[in-house]
Amino acid sequence: MATYPEHRLRRLRKNTAIRKLVRETSLSVNDFIYPIFVTHGKNVRDSIESMPGINRLSIDTVSAEVQEAHSLGIQAVLLFGIPEKKDALGSDSFNSKGIIQSAIKAIRQHTPDILIITDVCMCEYTDHGHCGITENGLVNNDKTLETLGEISISHVKAGADIVAPSAMMDGQVGAIRSSLDKNGFVGTPIMAYSAKYASGFYGPFRDAAMSAPSFGDRETYQLDTANIRQALDEIRLDVAESADIIMIKPALAYLDVISAARDEFRLPIASYNVSGEYSMIKAASQNGWIDEKRITLEILTSIKRAGADMIITYYAKEAATWLKTNN
Repeated sequence: MATYPEHRLRRLRKNTAIRKLVRETSLSVNDFIYPIFVTHGKNVRDSIESMPGINRLSIDTVSAEVQEAHSLGIQAVLLFGIPEKKDALGSDSFNSKGIIQSAIKAIRQHTPDILIITDVCMCEYTDHGHCGITENGLVNNDKTLETLGEISISHVKAGADIVAPSAMMDGQVGAIRSSLDKNGFVGTPIMAYSAKYASGFYGPFRDAAMSAPSFGDRETYQLDTANIRQALDEIRLDVAESADIIMIKPALAYLDVISAARDEFRLPIASYNVSGEYSMIKAASQNGWIDEKRITLEILTSIKRAGADMIITYYAKEAATWLKTNN
Protein backbone atom coordinates (compact mmCIF):
# COMPACT_ATOMS: atom_id res chain seq x y z
CA MET A 1 0.00 0.00 0.00
CA ALA A 2 1.28 3.41 -0.96
CA THR A 3 1.99 5.89 1.84
CA TYR A 4 2.16 9.66 2.14
CA PRO A 5 2.80 11.70 0.05
CA GLU A 6 1.56 9.47 -2.80
CA HIS A 7 -1.48 8.33 -0.83
CA ARG A 8 -3.51 11.16 0.72
CA LEU A 9 -6.69 10.12 2.53
CA ARG A 10 -7.82 13.73 2.77
CA ARG A 11 -8.59 13.66 -0.97
CA LEU A 12 -11.80 11.83 -0.13
CA ARG A 13 -12.78 14.40 2.49
CA LYS A 14 -12.24 17.58 0.48
CA ASN A 15 -15.92 18.53 -0.01
CA THR A 16 -19.45 17.56 1.03
CA ALA A 17 -20.27 15.70 -2.18
CA ILE A 18 -17.23 13.42 -1.93
CA ARG A 19 -17.81 12.79 1.78
CA LYS A 20 -21.39 11.72 1.05
CA LEU A 21 -20.27 9.52 -1.82
CA VAL A 22 -17.81 7.51 0.30
CA ARG A 23 -19.88 7.42 3.49
CA GLU A 24 -19.90 3.87 4.86
CA THR A 25 -22.90 4.06 7.21
CA SER A 26 -26.30 5.41 6.24
CA LEU A 27 -28.80 6.65 8.84
CA SER A 28 -32.42 6.87 7.72
CA VAL A 29 -35.83 7.53 9.22
CA ASN A 30 -36.62 3.95 8.18
CA ASP A 31 -34.22 2.80 10.91
CA PHE A 32 -36.27 4.30 13.75
CA ILE A 33 -38.80 2.78 16.12
CA TYR A 34 -40.55 5.35 18.31
CA PRO A 35 -41.31 4.26 21.93
CA ILE A 36 -44.51 5.68 23.44
CA PHE A 37 -46.01 5.57 26.95
CA VAL A 38 -49.79 5.11 27.08
CA THR A 39 -51.92 5.89 30.13
CA HIS A 40 -55.59 6.11 31.06
CA GLY A 41 -57.71 9.26 30.97
CA LYS A 42 -58.78 11.74 28.32
CA ASN A 43 -56.78 14.47 26.64
CA VAL A 44 -53.74 13.56 28.75
CA ARG A 45 -50.27 14.79 27.85
CA ASP A 46 -48.45 14.21 31.11
CA SER A 47 -44.89 15.50 30.79
CA ILE A 48 -42.09 13.34 32.21
CA GLU A 49 -39.73 15.59 34.13
CA SER A 50 -36.68 13.38 33.67
CA MET A 51 -37.34 13.02 29.90
CA PRO A 52 -37.91 16.52 28.48
CA GLY A 53 -40.20 16.43 25.45
CA ILE A 54 -41.62 12.97 26.22
CA ASN A 55 -45.11 12.52 27.67
CA ARG A 56 -47.44 9.88 29.00
CA LEU A 57 -50.34 9.97 26.56
CA SER A 58 -53.95 8.93 26.93
CA ILE A 59 -55.46 6.78 24.20
CA ASP A 60 -57.09 9.72 22.43
CA THR A 61 -53.86 11.74 22.30
CA VAL A 62 -51.63 8.77 21.46
CA SER A 63 -53.48 8.36 18.16
CA ALA A 64 -52.50 11.90 17.16
CA GLU A 65 -48.92 11.31 18.29
CA VAL A 66 -48.64 8.21 16.13
CA GLN A 67 -50.14 10.02 13.16
CA GLU A 68 -47.55 12.78 13.53
CA ALA A 69 -44.72 10.25 13.75
CA HIS A 70 -45.97 8.43 10.68
CA SER A 71 -46.21 11.70 8.75
CA LEU A 72 -42.48 12.18 9.42
CA GLY A 73 -41.74 8.81 7.81
CA ILE A 74 -41.45 6.73 10.99
CA GLN A 75 -42.69 3.25 10.21
CA ALA A 76 -42.97 1.66 13.66
CA VAL A 77 -43.89 2.42 17.27
CA LEU A 78 -43.20 0.48 20.46
CA LEU A 79 -45.95 0.75 23.08
CA PHE A 80 -45.59 0.70 26.87
CA GLY A 81 -48.73 0.74 29.03
CA ILE A 82 -49.38 2.27 32.43
CA PRO A 83 -52.49 0.62 33.92
CA GLU A 84 -55.05 2.12 36.28
CA LYS A 85 -54.51 -0.65 38.81
CA LYS A 86 -51.68 -3.01 39.66
CA ASP A 87 -51.61 -6.31 41.52
CA ALA A 88 -49.13 -9.03 42.40
CA LEU A 89 -49.90 -10.99 39.22
CA GLY A 90 -49.94 -8.06 36.79
CA SER A 91 -53.45 -9.09 35.77
CA ASP A 92 -54.17 -6.00 33.69
CA SER A 93 -51.31 -6.87 31.35
CA PHE A 94 -53.42 -9.52 29.56
CA ASN A 95 -56.83 -7.89 29.99
CA SER A 96 -58.52 -7.72 26.58
CA LYS A 97 -59.70 -4.23 27.52
CA GLY A 98 -56.38 -3.21 29.06
CA ILE A 99 -54.46 -0.06 28.28
CA ILE A 100 -52.23 -1.50 25.54
CA GLN A 101 -54.97 -3.59 23.98
CA SER A 102 -57.23 -0.52 23.78
CA ALA A 103 -54.42 1.70 22.48
CA ILE A 104 -53.61 -0.74 19.67
CA LYS A 105 -57.20 -0.66 18.44
CA ALA A 106 -57.36 3.15 18.56
CA ILE A 107 -54.06 3.57 16.73
CA ARG A 108 -55.07 1.06 14.09
CA GLN A 109 -58.26 3.03 13.34
CA HIS A 110 -56.36 6.26 12.69
CA THR A 111 -53.04 5.03 11.28
CA PRO A 112 -53.66 1.59 9.79
CA ASP A 113 -50.26 1.34 8.07
CA ILE A 114 -48.08 1.93 11.13
CA LEU A 115 -46.20 -1.10 12.47
CA ILE A 116 -47.25 -1.65 16.08
CA ILE A 117 -44.75 -3.39 18.37
CA THR A 118 -45.72 -4.08 21.97
CA ASP A 119 -43.53 -4.54 25.00
CA VAL A 120 -44.35 -7.85 26.68
CA CYS A 121 -43.41 -7.62 30.32
CA MET A 122 -45.07 -7.34 33.73
CA CYS A 123 -43.10 -4.64 35.56
CA GLU A 124 -45.53 -1.83 34.71
CA TYR A 125 -48.49 -3.96 35.85
CA THR A 126 -47.27 -5.55 39.09
CA ASP A 127 -47.56 -3.80 42.45
CA HIS A 128 -44.01 -4.92 43.27
CA GLY A 129 -42.48 -3.63 40.01
CA HIS A 130 -40.71 -6.84 39.03
CA CYS A 131 -40.93 -8.41 35.59
CA GLY A 132 -42.64 -11.62 36.65
CA ILE A 133 -44.52 -13.52 39.31
CA THR A 134 -42.72 -13.38 42.64
CA GLU A 135 -42.50 -15.99 45.39
CA ASN A 136 -40.53 -15.50 48.62
CA GLY A 137 -38.95 -12.33 47.27
CA LEU A 138 -37.74 -13.91 44.00
CA VAL A 139 -39.15 -13.98 40.49
CA ASN A 140 -40.42 -17.45 39.58
CA ASN A 141 -39.14 -17.91 36.04
CA ASP A 142 -41.31 -20.80 34.89
CA LYS A 143 -44.60 -19.51 36.30
CA THR A 144 -43.93 -16.19 34.59
CA LEU A 145 -43.64 -17.83 31.16
CA GLU A 146 -47.32 -18.73 31.00
CA THR A 147 -48.32 -15.14 31.75
CA LEU A 148 -45.96 -13.76 29.11
CA GLY A 149 -47.68 -16.04 26.61
CA GLU A 150 -51.10 -14.74 27.67
CA ILE A 151 -49.94 -11.13 27.33
CA SER A 152 -48.60 -11.79 23.84
CA ILE A 153 -51.82 -13.43 22.68
CA SER A 154 -53.91 -10.54 24.00
CA HIS A 155 -51.73 -8.01 22.18
CA VAL A 156 -51.86 -9.84 18.87
CA LYS A 157 -55.61 -10.35 19.11
CA ALA A 158 -55.93 -6.58 19.60
CA GLY A 159 -53.91 -5.98 16.42
CA ALA A 160 -50.22 -5.86 17.35
CA ASP A 161 -47.84 -6.68 14.50
CA ILE A 162 -44.81 -7.72 16.58
CA VAL A 163 -44.45 -8.71 20.24
CA ALA A 164 -41.28 -7.79 22.12
CA PRO A 165 -40.70 -9.78 25.33
CA SER A 166 -38.45 -7.86 27.72
CA ALA A 167 -38.73 -9.78 31.00
CA MET A 168 -35.42 -11.64 30.49
CA MET A 169 -36.92 -14.93 31.68
CA ASP A 170 -35.17 -18.10 30.54
CA GLY A 171 -37.28 -19.72 27.82
CA GLN A 172 -39.54 -16.71 27.24
CA VAL A 173 -39.15 -16.67 23.45
CA GLY A 174 -39.92 -20.37 23.13
CA ALA A 175 -42.95 -20.09 25.43
CA ILE A 176 -44.34 -17.12 23.51
CA ARG A 177 -43.66 -18.76 20.15
CA SER A 178 -45.53 -21.85 21.28
CA SER A 179 -48.49 -19.77 22.55
CA LEU A 180 -48.68 -17.75 19.36
CA ASP A 181 -48.52 -20.82 17.14
CA LYS A 182 -51.15 -22.73 19.12
CA ASN A 183 -53.52 -19.78 18.77
CA GLY A 184 -53.05 -19.47 15.01
CA PHE A 185 -50.56 -16.58 15.02
CA VAL A 186 -47.70 -18.39 13.31
CA GLY A 187 -46.99 -15.29 11.20
CA THR A 188 -46.43 -12.94 14.14
CA PRO A 189 -42.73 -12.07 14.63
CA ILE A 190 -41.01 -11.91 18.01
CA MET A 191 -38.53 -9.12 18.69
CA ALA A 192 -36.63 -10.55 21.64
CA TYR A 193 -34.94 -8.37 24.24
CA SER A 194 -32.13 -10.91 24.08
CA ALA A 195 -29.31 -8.97 25.74
CA LYS A 196 -30.94 -6.65 28.25
CA TYR A 197 -28.46 -5.38 30.80
CA ALA A 198 -29.12 -4.44 34.45
CA SER A 199 -28.25 -0.87 33.55
CA GLY A 200 -28.32 2.44 35.38
CA PHE A 201 -29.45 4.07 32.12
CA TYR A 202 -33.08 3.02 32.72
CA GLY A 203 -33.78 5.51 35.52
CA PRO A 204 -35.91 7.99 33.52
CA PHE A 205 -37.88 5.12 31.95
CA ARG A 206 -38.83 3.84 35.39
CA ASP A 207 -40.08 7.32 36.23
CA ALA A 208 -42.10 7.38 33.01
CA ALA A 209 -43.56 3.89 33.37
CA MET A 210 -43.84 4.03 37.17
CA SER A 211 -42.16 0.63 37.26
CA ALA A 212 -39.29 0.82 39.75
CA PRO A 213 -39.07 -2.36 41.88
CA SER A 214 -40.50 -1.94 45.38
CA PHE A 215 -37.85 -4.30 46.75
CA GLY A 216 -34.54 -5.65 45.59
CA ASP A 217 -33.34 -5.14 42.03
CA ARG A 218 -33.42 -6.91 38.66
CA GLU A 219 -29.89 -8.25 38.66
CA THR A 220 -31.04 -11.86 39.08
CA TYR A 221 -32.59 -11.81 35.61
CA GLN A 222 -31.03 -8.93 33.66
CA LEU A 223 -27.44 -9.19 32.44
CA ASP A 224 -24.37 -8.15 34.42
CA THR A 225 -23.07 -4.97 32.79
CA ALA A 226 -19.54 -6.43 32.73
CA ASN A 227 -20.40 -9.47 30.59
CA ILE A 228 -20.38 -9.95 26.83
CA ARG A 229 -19.96 -13.74 26.46
CA GLN A 230 -23.10 -14.30 28.53
CA ALA A 231 -24.95 -11.81 26.33
CA LEU A 232 -24.04 -13.82 23.26
CA ASP A 233 -25.21 -16.99 25.02
CA GLU A 234 -28.56 -15.30 25.71
CA ILE A 235 -28.87 -14.35 22.06
CA ARG A 236 -28.03 -17.91 20.92
CA LEU A 237 -30.80 -19.30 23.11
CA ASP A 238 -33.33 -16.81 21.72
CA VAL A 239 -32.29 -17.62 18.16
CA ALA A 240 -32.70 -21.34 18.92
CA GLU A 241 -36.19 -20.61 20.31
CA SER A 242 -37.20 -18.93 17.01
CA ALA A 243 -36.74 -15.22 17.72
CA ASP A 244 -37.18 -13.22 14.52
CA ILE A 245 -35.34 -10.07 15.65
CA ILE A 246 -32.79 -9.83 18.46
CA MET A 247 -32.31 -6.75 20.60
CA ILE A 248 -29.45 -5.30 22.62
CA LYS A 249 -30.33 -2.80 25.35
CA PRO A 250 -28.99 -0.21 26.17
CA ALA A 251 -27.16 0.90 23.03
CA LEU A 252 -24.48 3.52 23.66
CA ALA A 253 -22.48 1.75 26.38
CA TYR A 254 -22.90 -1.61 24.61
CA LEU A 255 -21.73 -0.91 21.07
CA ASP A 256 -19.20 -3.72 21.50
CA VAL A 257 -22.06 -6.15 22.18
CA ILE A 258 -23.94 -4.97 19.09
CA SER A 259 -20.78 -5.44 17.01
CA ALA A 260 -20.10 -8.92 18.40
CA ALA A 261 -23.71 -9.94 17.76
CA ARG A 262 -23.53 -8.61 14.21
CA ASP A 263 -20.41 -10.70 13.56
CA GLU A 264 -22.04 -13.91 14.80
CA PHE A 265 -25.75 -13.72 13.96
CA ARG A 266 -27.62 -13.17 10.70
CA LEU A 267 -30.95 -12.15 12.20
CA PRO A 268 -31.94 -8.47 12.17
CA ILE A 269 -30.60 -6.61 15.22
CA ALA A 270 -32.48 -3.90 17.07
CA SER A 271 -30.85 -1.73 19.69
CA TYR A 272 -32.57 0.48 22.25
CA ASN A 273 -31.22 4.01 22.62
CA VAL A 274 -32.65 4.14 26.13
CA SER A 275 -34.09 6.86 28.37
CA GLY A 276 -30.87 7.68 30.23
CA GLU A 277 -29.03 8.20 26.96
CA TYR A 278 -31.80 10.48 25.75
CA SER A 279 -31.98 12.45 28.99
CA MET A 280 -28.22 13.03 29.18
CA ILE A 281 -28.23 14.64 25.75
CA LYS A 282 -31.31 16.73 26.58
CA ALA A 283 -29.80 17.98 29.86
CA ALA A 284 -26.46 18.86 28.31
CA SER A 285 -28.06 20.59 25.34
CA GLN A 286 -30.43 22.59 27.54
CA ASN A 287 -27.38 23.85 29.42
CA GLY A 288 -25.76 24.85 26.13
CA TRP A 289 -22.89 22.43 26.58
CA ILE A 290 -23.38 20.45 23.35
CA ASP A 291 -24.99 20.72 19.93
CA GLU A 292 -28.08 18.51 20.41
CA LYS A 293 -28.71 17.76 16.75
CA ARG A 294 -25.09 16.99 15.95
CA ILE A 295 -24.52 14.79 19.01
CA THR A 296 -27.78 12.88 18.60
CA LEU A 297 -27.21 12.05 14.94
CA GLU A 298 -23.61 11.07 15.73
CA ILE A 299 -24.75 8.66 18.45
CA LEU A 300 -27.51 7.16 16.29
CA THR A 301 -25.02 6.70 13.45
CA SER A 302 -22.61 4.96 15.84
CA ILE A 303 -25.33 2.48 16.83
CA LYS A 304 -25.98 1.78 13.16
CA ARG A 305 -22.25 1.55 12.43
CA ALA A 306 -21.82 -1.00 15.21
CA GLY A 307 -24.26 -3.27 13.37
CA ALA A 308 -27.82 -2.47 14.43
CA ASP A 309 -30.43 -2.69 11.68
CA MET A 310 -33.03 -0.71 13.62
CA ILE A 311 -32.91 1.74 16.52
CA ILE A 312 -35.55 2.27 19.18
CA THR A 313 -35.13 5.90 20.18
CA TYR A 314 -37.05 8.69 21.91
CA TYR A 315 -35.33 10.99 19.43
CA ALA A 316 -37.17 9.38 16.50
CA LYS A 317 -39.34 12.39 15.63
CA GLU A 318 -36.60 14.97 16.03
CA ALA A 319 -34.03 12.86 14.20
CA ALA A 320 -36.51 12.28 11.35
CA THR A 321 -36.94 16.04 11.01
CA TRP A 322 -33.20 16.71 11.16
CA LEU A 323 -32.41 14.07 8.54
CA LYS A 324 -35.04 15.52 6.23
CA THR A 325 -33.50 18.98 6.66
CA ASN A 326 -30.00 17.63 6.03
CA ASN A 327 -31.13 16.15 2.73
